Amino acid sequence: MIWAGWPQPPTDSSGSGPLSGPKRGVFLSSHEKQLDAKRRLLVPQDFRAAALLPYDGVESFEGLYCFAAIDAQCIECGGATFFATYRDVINEYPKLSPTRKALEHRFYGAMQRLSFDTAGRITLPEKLCQSFNLTGDVVLTGLGDSFQIWEPAAYDAYAAEQDRLVAAAMSRRGGNP
Repeated sequence: MIWAGWPQPPTDSSGSGPLSGPKRGVFLSSHEKQLDAKRRLLVPQDFRAAALLPYDGVESFEGLYCFAAIDAQCIECGGATFFATYRDVINEYPKLSPTRKALEHRFYGAMQRLSFDTAGRITLPEKLCQSFNLTGDVVLTGLGDSFQIWEPAAYDAYAAEQDRLVAAAMSRRGGNP
């Protein structure tokens, strides 16, 4: 179902079909999972499928990209589309500019490539697990082009704040999407 007022997918020049382009996997829903003693995490099958979709100009591999989220206390992960998003932001700035160098440092310098093992697990970097207190139970939450890995209590607090922001935004719109 498409709600009135929401953007429609772009169509081809005839207006009859969706515009072709890179395939995009979508990370949807939230999952409660467990890290084992070796920091391995079983990534849900639908998240693995989304992460493995190709994107022009991004080297494909059997895994996903991750780094510390920019605006939240968690790890953010995704596939080729996720990587391309940050690459494209960097490429908006002239080579050797201070802003581009800062973006390269933050994104490329901090990004990790995590390969899936034969069971569909990734091993989270120890430093990131320590930074976000990730041990035992974790929450994975989909964000469309990416997903986040949270410590459950931190996620609950963050989700409550996001719910307040959504309620305020919807209230300003008269309750309509």
